[in-house]
Amino acid sequence: MITLCATNVFAQGSTGLSLEEAVTQAVQRYPSVRVSQEQVSAAAAAIQLARTAYLPRVDAIAGLNRATRNNSFGLLLPSQVIAPISGPVLGTNDLTSVWGSTVGVLASWEPFDFGLRRANVAVAEATRAHAQTTVARTQFELATLTADAFLTLIAAQETVRAGLAAIERADVLVRTVDALVRAELRPGAELSRSRAEQAAARTQLVRAEQAVAEAKVTLGQLLGIDQNQVSALPGRLLDLPSENAGTAAEVANNPIAREQVAVVDEAQARLRALERSYAPRFALQGTVYARGTGALSNGTTLGGANGLGPNVQNWAIGFTATFPIFDLPSIRAREAAQSATIRAEKNRYDLVLTELNGRINAAKASLEGAKRVAQNTPVEVQSARAALQQASARYESGLGSVVEAADAQRLLAQAEIDDALARLTVWRAQLAVAAAQGDITPVLRQAGR
Repeated sequence: MITLCATNVFAQGSTGLSLEEAVTQAVQRYPSVRVSQEQVSAAAAAIQLARTAYLPRVDAIAGLNRATRNNSFGLLLPSQVIAPISGPVLGTNDLTSVWGSTVGVLASWEPFDFGLRRANVAVAEATRAHAQTTVARTQFELATLTADAFLTLIAAQETVRAGLAAIERADVLVRTVDALVRAELRPGAELSRSRAEQAAARTQLVRAEQAVAEAKVTLGQLLGIDQNQVSALPGRLLDLPSENAGTAAEVANNPIAREQVAVVDEAQARLRALERSYAPRFALQGTVYARGTGALSNGTTLGGANGLGPNVQNWAIGFTATFPIFDLPSIRAREAAQSATIRAEKNRYDLVLTELNGRINAAKASLEGAKRVAQNTPVEVQSARAALQQASARYESGLGSVVEAADAQRLLAQAEIDDALARLTVWRAQLAVAAAQGDITPVLRQAGR
């Protein structure tokens, strides 16, 4: 899980962003999160739609027509083309037309349904719960991705810092060698060698600066700002994290696992709705209507506006029951398919837990290795500095070669890079452990300003 800050982290100016602020801004702004949140809103609306099934249905009608009244005896199959005519068969066949009108209201309500409507509401609620867990999972994955991109940027910046120090030492070496060559105390080849080392250091710096630019592009995309506005503050990331920087959360609480649980619950809710669909449907109905016509039962017609206004009224109340007898095979087939879906989703949940446990074990192994490396790199830096001092002294006294001095400079530059990256690697491994367990908040807070 992650904890969102309520502070505005967009207008940071030159102060830059801490790790926790960067994660908060990404979660608040990234489009994929907003997409998931709108899916929750749609699912909530679907719950309200399912609950409308408890309400009675009321239909109203009003109609006006001008038509002939010829009627014939005999059965007619249902059709949407031929309009039915009420009344006796008069034996007439002429095109005399009269006015006709209709107005009425039909109310229908299902008093009980053996739990079908409640099951459909439960399906909609399970769908909303699934959408909510999808939002949480999206936010969590985005937060983890942003934190990793932030660490990548800090690592690139530390590489640039080490590269600048390496160039400064290379410049000192070039000036020293140049002075000795001008004094004809050293051959000119050594000046060429020192300048080659200087160029190599500058090339390494250019590559480091390129890595910084690329990391800013990635982080800026996640934060929703221009890459030129990206400014990352290392905070405590250049120090080793404490032993309790991670979390002991259960793997089942990981947002990925919780989302899969919601998938299983939704599938089970759909099965329960199917199990209640093979049952009689009852309806309590009531109607009030009136009709008007300009034709009489003796075959005569009324002229003028007769029939425009309804003049014959009726009302009725009734109770009907329908039962889809032959729907049972199809319902049983759908239940079998849904049961298979539930079993598949449960197995997928077991797979998710297995993968998360594997990620935890792998991350913990990486964490232990990173800690051991971080404990060794300070010795590497100290020894490299001592070696550079000795090589420089030997060279200036004429006892050593420029190759030894250049090698010592490269060794120190690499040692400084290894030392900075070693601590960041510990943080990255700590983040990986927390991400697999499902809660990176402790890591974010410890890495604060």
